[in-house]
This record gives sequence, structure tokens and C-alpha cells, in this order.
Amino acid sequence: MSSPSGTTTETPLAPQHPARLGTVLFVIVTAYLMVGVDSTVVNVALPDIQQDLGFSRTGLSWVLNAYTLAFGGLLLLGGRIGDIVGRRRTLATGVLLFAASSLLGGLAAAGAWLLAARALQGAGAALIAPSTLALITTNFPEGPRRHHALGIYTSMAGIGASIGLVLGGMLTSWASWRWALLINVPIGVTVALALPRFVTETPRHAGRFDAAGALTGTAGMTSLVYAFIRVSERGWGDTQAMVGFSTAVALLVGFALVESRAEQPIMPLRLFADRDRAGGYAGVLLLPAGMFGAFYFLTLISQQVLEYSPLRAGFAFLPMTVVLFTTVRLVPRLLPRFGAKPVMVTGMTLLVAASVWLWRLRADDGYLTGLLGPLLLVGAGVGLSLMPLNATILAKIRPQEAGAASGLLQTLQWLGGTLGLSVLVTVFGTATRHASGTPAEILTHGAARAFGAGALIALTALLVSVFVITGRRGRTT
Repeated sequence: MSSPSGTTTETPLAPQHPARLGTVLFVIVTAYLMVGVDSTVVNVALPDIQQDLGFSRTGLSWVLNAYTLAFGGLLLLGGRIGDIVGRRRTLATGVLLFAASSLLGGLAAAGAWLLAARALQGAGAALIAPSTLALITTNFPEGPRRHHALGIYTSMAGIGASIGLVLGGMLTSWASWRWALLINVPIGVTVALALPRFVTETPRHAGRFDAAGALTGTAGMTSLVYAFIRVSERGWGDTQAMVGFSTAVALLVGFALVESRAEQPIMPLRLFADRDRAGGYAGVLLLPAGMFGAFYFLTLISQQVLEYSPLRAGFAFLPMTVVLFTTVRLVPRLLPRFGAKPVMVTGMTLLVAASVWLWRLRADDGYLTGLLGPLLLVGAGVGLSLMPLNATILAKIRPQEAGAASGLLQTLQWLGGTLGLSVLVTVFGTATRHASGTPAEILTHGAARAFGAGALIALTALLVSVFVITGRRGRTT
């Protein structure tokens, strides 16, 4: 994942004693790690959550979507809040909100209760993520110490997602799915208490909140996701679904109008003027759109078809993680030699192959024959695609716009994952509404159709990287 927004031009306020820097880094990284862990920690707990709270298979996707939609939709606004009121204060507020909402989620007695708590978690994460990197740059001096801190920090998103799968499996198997949320409470309180003691505050900057942009954009995406989920359950003739689509169009058009006229927009539309950058943004929207939904269905298949325990299901994703981390370490050597475009095209080709492989999945396929190969391809494909996309987006950006550009990048990643999951769930619901067979056969049949839709999304991303992104290295515009 990319770095959060609004953080590339901060300068240190005052040097800290080297003995304190390790503690400073630990506190900041722990806060950011919470965000990455909770993007996946409930994945392997989904079957248990479904059973306890009565979710349908399509409605269950909201347990993931409520978090990512609020996170992605409010991320740019969270960065602006940090600029105006101070990053440390914003981070502490976000951590406490995250801990409180985790407590609410862990105590949830109904599905709507859990979804509201997950949305509040996403809002807390939107305050946490943009502030953490800025606090590293203001608390660590320029040079090796800052480079070391940034290296650890940037690895936390991927590590957090992997830890979340395993930790969620452990807690669900050994205790309850509720502990996948409740564990955030003591961690969050400890981080919030440590922040004012060890971490230096950033200076405040004058500015305005683009509340209208944040509200119309988030509400528009929520309406769109709701409409897709409604179609998955009731079909395309459902009146509420059509109202949802119409509302989404109106709100998103309003969002574009607000952003075009705002003095300080949360999503500067001028960032899309460059062809390569626009193609890069399309890529980071489409890439997780296919993959996020795939993980949702693979989690259900591993437990409800292969009959894995939550812990074993979490470990089943580790081969993908190993390949991803190995590939990411190689990409910095490949980019100077081959350029960003050939590397990302290779990665996206692997993602198309993985999706097509999963499209052929059958109920009698085992882990080795049905899941392991696609997971390895996904690890290599994501590792080869993400960094070149990030480099393409930031290659010709003005220094004063680097924060907005990187913030928009991360926002589109989260929103892409949310929208993609809703589309794949709609395909699944349509395919299984009148299907016959055993529960395992129906689940696999619907998931395979969803993987086919994921293959089309991955193919679209590949075509964008081939025909829209030129790959030419230009000077800063």
C-alpha cells in the first residue's frame, strides 16, 4: 500500500535523543499497524460472524465494506484535519475512536450494531493513517535514522494485512471472533497515552475543511455499494436498488462539481490532467477491485468447502504473503533496468492468470490443486504491480502537490477494493439465487462466477497499463 497523504514536506521540529527514537517509532508504527491488521483480521472470522449474527452470504460483505468504505471515503478529509489541528492530536483522537469502536464491535449483539462499529473503525483509521508518516518526518532527523524509520513504516501495511489473517484465525479458533476486535482496546489506549509523552506535535497550518466534498463523495460511494449489494440479494428489478444507483449518480456528480469549485478540494481534479498519472490512478482503483473480493470468497471456500479451521485458513494465505514480500524486495532493482511499464504489465498479466485459474475452480478441488497456484500468482502479481503504479503516479508531480497525489492514491485503493467486492458479491448473488446442489457446490459455483468478474476487472487494469500509460519519463510538471 502507498503512503498516506499530506506528509512529504514536513520538517523536523527539534532533534530527539537517539535513545527515545526507538520508542517514538514503536508508538507510531503500532498505531499504523492497527489499521493494516483490521483490514483483514475479521476475514477468517466471517463464517463465525455470519452464524452468530445472522448475515446472508451477500450481506456479510458489509462487515468488510463498512470499514473500507469509511476509511477510504474519509481519508483525504482526515489528512486535512491533521494539517489544521495538529498530527499528534489527530492521531490520538483517531486511535481512541478506533479503540472505542472496536469495543462496540466486540460487544455487538446484532448485525447492524457490528456494521456501525466497523464504520466507526474506518473513520478512526482515516484519522490515523495520514498522521503517522508526518509524525515520523517531524520526529526523526534527515538521514539514516529517518530512512530506517521510513523503511519499517512502509512495510507495515502489508505486514499488518498478513498478521491480521493469522491473528484473526488464532483468536477465532482459541476464543471468539469478538476478540479479533476487542484486542484493539488495550493497544489503542496504550498508544493514546504514550503519544503525548514521546511524540512531538507538528505545527498547525491554516486551511479549510472540504466537508461538502467528503460528505458527497462518501455518501455517493455508499449508495453505489448499497445498490450493488441490494441487487445481489433481490435482483435487478428491485426498486430500492434502482433508487440507490440513481442517488449514487447524483451524489457523485455533485462531488465532482464541488471539487471543481472548492478552494481547497480534498480531491484536486487537476491531478488527472496528466495521462500517465490518470492511468496510474485507474490502475490503483482496479487492482484491489478484483483482489479484495477474491480474498472474501477464498476465505469462505477455505472454511465452508475445504472445512479448514479459522487458524488453518489464516495460514493458508501465508504462501501468497511470502511471495509478495520477496517480489517487493526485487522490484526496486527491476525498475531502473526495465522501467515501470514492463514490470507492471508483467504483474497484471499474472493477476489475470490467477483470476482465470480461480474462475475454473470446482467444489472437489483441494488446496494444492485449486488455491495454492492462484495465491502464488496473486502474490507475485501484486508485488510487481503496486510499486510501478505508485512510481508512475508520483513521477511528474509538483512537490507542493505530492501529499495530495499520494493521499488520493491510497483513497482510490481502498475505495476500489470496496467497490470491487460489492460488484463480485452481486455476481455471486445472481449466480446462486436459483442454483441447486450441495451448499459447497453452490458456494463454489457462485464464487467461480465472481472470480470470472474479477478476471475482467484485472484484464481492464492490464489494458489500461498497456494502452493508456505511456511509460515515458518526463520532467516534473
